[in-house]
Amino acid sequence: MNSKIISNGILRSIAIICGIVLVLYFLYQIQSVIGYVAIAAVISLIGRPIVLFLRRKLKFKNTFAVVATMILFLAIIAGLVSLFIPLILDQGQKLSLLNTSELQDNIEDLYAEIVTYFDFHQIDVEQSLKDSNLFSKLDFSFIPNFLNSIVSGLGSFSIGLFSVLFISFFFLKDSRLFENSILTLIPDNKENRWNASSEKIKDLLSRYFVGLIFQILILFIIYMIGLLIIGVENAVVIAFLCALLNLIPYVGPLIGAFLMITLTMTSHLGQSFSEIIVPKTTWVLLVIAIGQLVDNFASQPIIFSKSVKSHPLEIFLVILIAGILFGVLGLIIAVPAYTAIKVILKEFLSENKIVKKLTKDL
Repeated sequence: MNSKIISNGILRSIAIICGIVLVLYFLYQIQSVIGYVAIAAVISLIGRPIVLFLRRKLKFKNTFAVVATMILFLAIIAGLVSLFIPLILDQGQKLSLLNTSELQDNIEDLYAEIVTYFDFHQIDVEQSLKDSNLFSKLDFSFIPNFLNSIVSGLGSFSIGLFSVLFISFFFLKDSRLFENSILTLIPDNKENRWNASSEKIKDLLSRYFVGLIFQILILFIIYMIGLLIIGVENAVVIAFLCALLNLIPYVGPLIGAFLMITLTMTSHLGQSFSEIIVPKTTWVLLVIAIGQLVDNFASQPIIFSKSVKSHPLEIFLVILIAGILFGVLGLIIAVPAYTAIKVILKEFLSENKIVKKLTKDL
């Protein structure tokens, strides 16, 4: 081996490394576009059963079926926006978000009531809170800054929404668009296998995402009925928001519970802590517990077993590993990614013993 071959090999390796770095940098720069495509793919999978129903049962032409589905999605989005506006206005007024000094006074009053309540039950929490200098460290000016950032982000949100809807329309209109782009990377002798696995993946993921909608709906109904019985203001919106957060496995329910309790308490600032806030918060905790019990022991096992055809313990381990490796994003994409990998492995490595064991129900 002479020096010319060695130098050519080194140059080739450097070129490959530079190419990989450039590709990764390019993907990093267009991460928002990748996010739009991913969201549009999820929407197209959710809308796929609707389009098929309109085409097969109501004899709609493909374009009309897609347009009707997109109009339905837009109506849902408009309805959700109209639900959240009253909550934002109401909570903003109650918390005096634009008046940080008043907000701090309200929080300190609530703190005083909490301390008094626990002192009455011979639980000393004041000293530990004083030692931590909690209120001296809090800077309530971040709240109007946060609101300003939301306002400034509305422009980006509108662009993102239009992009997602535009991409979703063409994904629904031409269901083979994404597959055809991938086929350019698949060897000719593997195309039939890829087509078969692609159809199976779309079917399973469509059922999975539709199942998630029913899961959210069940949890939303439980939360809404419970909060309405308790008498919590803006019960419908709070119930929907907390049910929606349940899409994030394990972390989402905790965030939703914290949010529901916080909104319940802040809706009654200035009222008696022991006579109103504590009882309502206790009942809210009971509603959360009932909702989570139904979700964890009824809704989720049925959805996972019927939609993606995987054992609940198998799904639990996959979500746990994905969460450790990739954080919250891993928790969200764990089940769809695992389902797609299982289908592909079954199609291309069907003789492998481990693959046979994992994919026997597919």
